[in-house]
Amino acid sequence: MSQIINEIREVLFRTADEKTRIQGEKYFRENIKIYGLKAIQLKQIGKQYYKTVMDKSKSNIFSLCEELWKSGYMEEAGIACIWSYNVRKQYEPGDFKTFEKWVKRYVTNWAACDTFCNHTIGTFIEMYPSFIDDLKRWARSENRWVKRGAAVSLIVPARKGKFLDDIFEIADILHSDSDNMVQKGYGWMLKVASQTHQKEVFQYVMKKKKTMPRTALRYAIEKMPPDLKKKAMAK
Repeated sequence: MSQIINEIREVLFRTADEKTRIQGEKYFRENIKIYGLKAIQLKQIGKQYYKTVMDKSKSNIFSLCEELWKSGYMEEAGIACIWSYNVRKQYEPGDFKTFEKWVKRYVTNWAACDTFCNHTIGTFIEMYPSFIDDLKRWARSENRWVKRGAAVSLIVPARKGKFLDDIFEIADILHSDSDNMVQKGYGWMLKVASQTHQKEVFQYVMKKKKTMPRTALRYAIEKMPPDLKKKAMAK
């Protein structure tokens, strides 16, 4: 296990570009650890080295992911997200504890939160919908990334028109949160839900608009027709 992790780190270091690193840092208010690779380069490296893993059992892949997460580097977290999603056919209910631990312990920025929650946790929730109750618990967390994760884990299911009542319930819990990362997260969730349930999301927004943070409101109505946007934004 240590050999492949070391090989990945060596190739990330060799491929890294200082200009890309500096540009990447500009996207984050948090202090981040970053090698400096473009997204397409990272995806290729993740795919290349996944092929070299002989034991693709979920337990082995998760162990490798854990080591990658531990480093704190964004690119290693990115590969961990790719690999944990690759074994989605092996997901079992007990895996939620592992995913929750990774979010609480290792996620420290919006990119890692969104990549991991959109794909790995979103897929898991579609497979095991009863765990939406755990997302509602996340929405009450003190951890900003756990709260954002509660919303963005439903982005992909929302595109398919799923879990609308649960989406509204999570939006209710997060409604008055003062953190703009959380506001953007649940606003994004509502925006995606509006693409299959425009009427319902618009009605929801109109009921909440007097108290909903403007950031969340703008995100929620972004894909709606101009006339609905105007009504929603009117004071």
